Amino acid sequence: MKLVTIIGARPQFVKASVISKALRDAGHTEILVNTGQHYDDNMARIFFEEMGIPKPDYDLGVGSGTHASQTASTLVGIEKILFIEKPDFIIVFGDTNATVAGALAAAKCHIKIVHIEAGLRSYNRKMPEEINRVVTDVLSDLLFVPTQVAVDNLNREGITSGIYIVGDVMVDALITYTKIAEKKSHVLKELSLEKEKFLLMTIHRPSNADSDERLLSILKEVSRIDLPVIFPVHPRSRTRVEKLISQTDGNIRIIDPVGYLDMMMLEKYASIIITDSGGVQKEAYLHKTPCLTVRGETEWVETVRDGWNYIVGDQLEQISILSNNFPKPKEWHPHYGDGTSSARIVEILEGTQV
Repeated sequence: MKLVTIIGARPQFVKASVISKALRDAGHTEILVNTGQHYDDNMARIFFEEMGIPKPDYDLGVGSGTHASQTASTLVGIEKILFIEKPDFIIVFGDTNATVAGALAAAKCHIKIVHIEAGLRSYNRKMPEEINRVVTDVLSDLLFVPTQVAVDNLNREGITSGIYIVGDVMVDALITYTKIAEKKSHVLKELSLEKEKFLLMTIHRPSNADSDERLLSILKEVSRIDLPVIFPVHPRSRTRVEKLISQTDGNIRIIDPVGYLDMMMLEKYASIIITDSGGVQKEAYLHKTPCLTVRGETEWVETVRDGWNYIVGDQLEQISILSNNFPKPKEWHPHYGDGTSSARIVEILEGTQV
């Protein structure tokens, strides 16, 4: 079986690390394509090194740009690769521009599409990720979903075939790499942090990061928290963030983006995580770390239902209120699988007629 796998952003690197290993261990041929959406060394190269991801067979070098230019450049590049490689399947992950470009290219070339992490919905069409998810799911032949909620979402949209509940491959990665991180990561020591005596914050979505007024309001609420707050800042936002943080009280510490192993330790040992990232919300839940989501909705509804995740929306005052006194739940449920998702996906692919 020959497959082309499309990656381009940090969450996709993580998912590909376990899928690629499972495919290659089973003797299949995988052609790895890195679109280059995340190109900064701290956002790309370090992930390949830490997680042992195979060197990409193709690197499109798309870089940053508007959604249209990014998607168009990726679509053209992937189409050329598909003509050359003629795979049985194309694998796309999640909801980035690389995801929808890969699905569109494969559909035009009549190549079966595998969507890993299908069926997620925020029901907010202002998010470009939501558009990418919906389009990719409509085009996909095999939809690997993490939970029954994702199945229900697809069914409501008329998608009823080719759906498989396999859990979440991020659980596979987290189980594997958290053990390694405990031995290899020294980030807590390097940042002089004590376990559960700091907060972690990631803010990158345009709705939060591209408005000075909105971002300053978030930072001011965060500055009211009693503990230090570690803030790995996206390169494109750093200059603006530094300017705005100068107007706060000084408990926010900006650092460069970190690798996956360091991020696992920061997430695991933070007292609370403040984020607008879908992946970080889920990782917070898997680490049993309370989370405040600075958005109006979430794709990971199970985390909210169980009380581990609070949707802040426009109630920004809840950031400081809950950070200083979060009612930590007593129960936790393994909604996202047991760490065998990658093996199950490969098994289903092997049993599918091309």
